[in-house]
Amino acid sequence: MQNHVLNDLYAVVRRCPDKLAYSDGEHGLTFAQVYDHSRRVGSYLHRAGIYKRPVVVFMRRSPEEVAAFFGVVAGGCFYVPVDVEMPQSRVQLILDNVQAPLVICDDTTWEAGQELQLGGGRAVRYGALLDTPVDGEALAAIHARAIDTDPIYIVFTSGSTGVPKGVAACHRSVLDYITQLSEVLGFDGDTVFGNQSPLYFDACLKELYPTLRYGATTYLIPKKLFSMPVALVDYLNCHQINTICWVVSALSMVSAFGTFQEVKPRYLRTVAFGSEVFPLQQFRLWRQALPQADFVNLYGPTEGTGMCCFYRVDREFEDGEPIPIGRPFPNREILLLTPEGAPAKPGEAGELCIRGTSVTLGYYNDPERTARAFVQNPLNHAYPEIIYRTGDIGRYNERGELVFVSRRDAQIKHMGHRVELGEIETAAAALPEIRLCACLYDGAKSRIILCYVGEIVQGELARRLRARLPRYMLPARLIPLDAMPFTANGKIDRLALKQRYIPQD
Repeated sequence: MQNHVLNDLYAVVRRCPDKLAYSDGEHGLTFAQVYDHSRRVGSYLHRAGIYKRPVVVFMRRSPEEVAAFFGVVAGGCFYVPVDVEMPQSRVQLILDNVQAPLVICDDTTWEAGQELQLGGGRAVRYGALLDTPVDGEALAAIHARAIDTDPIYIVFTSGSTGVPKGVAACHRSVLDYITQLSEVLGFDGDTVFGNQSPLYFDACLKELYPTLRYGATTYLIPKKLFSMPVALVDYLNCHQINTICWVVSALSMVSAFGTFQEVKPRYLRTVAFGSEVFPLQQFRLWRQALPQADFVNLYGPTEGTGMCCFYRVDREFEDGEPIPIGRPFPNREILLLTPEGAPAKPGEAGELCIRGTSVTLGYYNDPERTARAFVQNPLNHAYPEIIYRTGDIGRYNERGELVFVSRRDAQIKHMGHRVELGEIETAAAALPEIRLCACLYDGAKSRIILCYVGEIVQGELARRLRARLPRYMLPARLIPLDAMPFTANGKIDRLALKQRYIPQD
């Protein structure tokens, strides 16, 4: 029985040791090198007496960082990824939460690591770990003691109170996710991934672990290229990348600025997208540029171990029609529940709740928030069964496809009506002049605000929206932007927009 994520590494290194596993385009590691690095890191942890503890990996996004993750797991611990692009205050909050005995740095993060308060822990350079002799007997014993509910990582997401939440996931949920995602998207030994997400988000699971299972190759695309669309597509072509799993904003940045008129991705065969609603206008540009590619919409929160729903696009959509999130991957179920905990009726909106193996272990060292989000299944009164409440609202359309409606906190009451801000964004994004947009709500002044990037003046945009939206949904303020702010993961940074355009008390 498969019960450990590194079983795939131990198998692939026997099949293709010299094949490139992870690369940033200039420097890479083969599977044999990843194997060797991970065993040295694991041996160091054993010698230091660190076992079943969180180990912080504070390194730049690189093949070595990936090998450090696997080394932490090889040593019987679980990794906590942080990055220099995070504010130091956030990194410190994470360190205070996990109380890690060890922080692994590289040469680029060593100085910043010295400024952190490590409590009883200490920092060590990654290069020093590689000088550790491999203790094969100790590593084999650690591996033999592992069970599939042992944690392998803690990924921190944003908390509504400003305190980040550390989501702990185990071997079982990650292995199940790799299996289901790989079968749906058709990964194999010829897959060449183009990784977009930072490695301190769970989004990178889609590339890192299938690479081990199939002997594929992952390129860690330099972040700077996502502000240079032509150079980005040139990078995809240069490295013959055939599979991408990106946030929608990253895809829209390519299509919205006429990139396909100059260059097209020649090798892409699979384009998976998620985390945001794909504006139909931008999606159509991608399909026109890549008519033979397979496009798949993915949905899922970090607390559900990556993505838990998929929809393979197999038809055209009417203007304003959302692309469905489809149906759950095998071995998990989506419950659509009303606020009272009852199943939503056909066509009725309800909260998306996840049931099954993919539900993670909860929030690390945070029992109160864990108890609020990871709850007993209200439809099961016979035995304990934990489900995760996502806070997302969805419904089934007339085809029986699951459709994402909005975040629960993006549903507002305005002029006596219940309004989904996402519906306003969909209407605006359907206009050919609009490249990107985001809708906000100023509760203090009871007004809707629409921020946008595009070649259209505010008066004309207002006129066009009046033809598409009822009066109570019309934005009171339209704000043209030269560029949309993005989070580190490439999503539209709505918090930054709120802080800039909605006065704070």
